[in-house]
Amino acid sequence: MKRKKGGGGGANWMDTYGDMVTLLLCFFVLLYSMSSIEESKWAAIVQSFKRESTAQTAGTPGQGMGISDNTGAIQQDKPITQQEVKEALNQIAASLNSYSASNNLQQMMMVTQGADYVFITFQNAVFFEGDSYVLLDSGKVLLDEVVAAISPQSDLIDEIRVMGHTSQGDPTRPNNPTSDRFLASNRASIVTVYLQEKGIIDPDKLVSVGYGQWRPVDGFDTSVERSHNRRVELMITGLDPTKPGGSIDQYYTMREGKGSV
Repeated sequence: MKRKKGGGGGANWMDTYGDMVTLLLCFFVLLYSMSSIEESKWAAIVQSFKRESTAQTAGTPGQGMGISDNTGAIQQDKPITQQEVKEALNQIAASLNSYSASNNLQQMMMVTQGADYVFITFQNAVFFEGDSYVLLDSGKVLLDEVVAAISPQSDLIDEIRVMGHTSQGDPTRPNNPTSDRFLASNRASIVTVYLQEKGIIDPDKLVSVGYGQWRPVDGFDTSVERSHNRRVELMITGLDPTKPGGSIDQYYTMREGKGSV
């Protein structure tokens, strides 16, 4: 018995499709032959693929990611040491003490240093007029020196805390709490804003606190004593190498439930 031939068509569409793909390929080859390649752009594209490949293969959990140099070798991030942090704080304190001594400002700017911090005290008269939180030019000059001292060491700083203090005007009666707290807080905030606008450190590492009259360093009986209480203080603390990311980052990581100290 003769088989009945099937209908036409079959896979003939594949021939048409193949011809179309071939024509498209020829068209793109033609476009490519008429174009020009900039070596710099081509090198940038190749380099980007190299960096991506290196980032995927370098580093292990708990360590810094590797960085590829021009030779293709992988360099691991160098961990921060306590000695480096200590030296950074020493440099900040030495720079400010040198400026204070050379400009005879020991009474206006006092610098002390601890194991992991630098503490700076400014008399209010240098920064503000009475009952005002508008920063004076003389205060800006001193803050610029602070900025210059901190900038080279900013990567090793954990926090800059700015503290504003007032003094009890009447020895027999505390200040009005509202005006007292607002004045101290506004003065600390203005100094903090000035430092932030200089861009020396990440804004999340800048903190302002207004204590009002409640942390005096002298009495309230005489004008000289009260002037000692009116002050702005800066506490500069170094990174803690035992806490990756610094103590502030570690604290917020703990709060977000991502870990614990």
